[in-house]
Amino acid sequence: MFLGVSAEPDVPPSMHTLFIIAAPSGAGKSSLVNALLKREPTLALSVSHTTRPPRPGERYARHYHFVERAEFEKGVSQGTFLEYAEVHGNLYGTSRAMVRAKLGQERDVVLEIDWQGARQIRARQFDCVSVFILPPSWDELNRRLRLRCTDTAAVIDQRLRNAREEIAHANEFDYIIVNDKFELALTELQTIVRAARLRSILQIPRQQALIS
Repeated sequence: MFLGVSAEPDVPPSMHTLFIIAAPSGAGKSSLVNALLKREPTLALSVSHTTRPPRPGERYARHYHFVERAEFEKGVSQGTFLEYAEVHGNLYGTSRAMVRAKLGQERDVVLEIDWQGARQIRARQFDCVSVFILPPSWDELNRRLRLRCTDTAAVIDQRLRNAREEIAHANEFDYIIVNDKFELALTELQTIVRAARLRSILQIPRQQALIS
């Protein structure tokens, strides 16, 4: 499994938060993130780069920045990515410039990445809040993956095998949500976001005049 961190300077400190949301394939991460963005329009999603081919209905720059492997690897050598990793045989990475731009717009940023990327972000000592999404059961995860009808049976089997390793890293995250009932899971995710915004480390500088 390939992963890495660029040696280029990090995104500068910000008064806003990076929300890291990770999950095994089929746990409902993307659906929860999309619904969260509708409920919390001030959140900004960082759209990842990937060498994975687009699935039916996916659009460039909305779902992913789809690139060739050679282009991705060139970006790695140039320090383009804040984090990057190989997942299910494809490369995924977060653009440092994109995160910098969104934080510069005074917005909290959502990173929809895997446990490897989350570990890299934490290693950089960012002010981040991490959430891991679990499926309610292995049987349900299997059912959801097969209902998507986007992958071959062999790919689905590989995703299920990889899910075991991914779930083994759930204890590295600040919060864990079980996505059994979607609306409940969404409310729990929104609650985490709202609570994180009220932390004293952020509120004291914002309310300095009043506190002084």
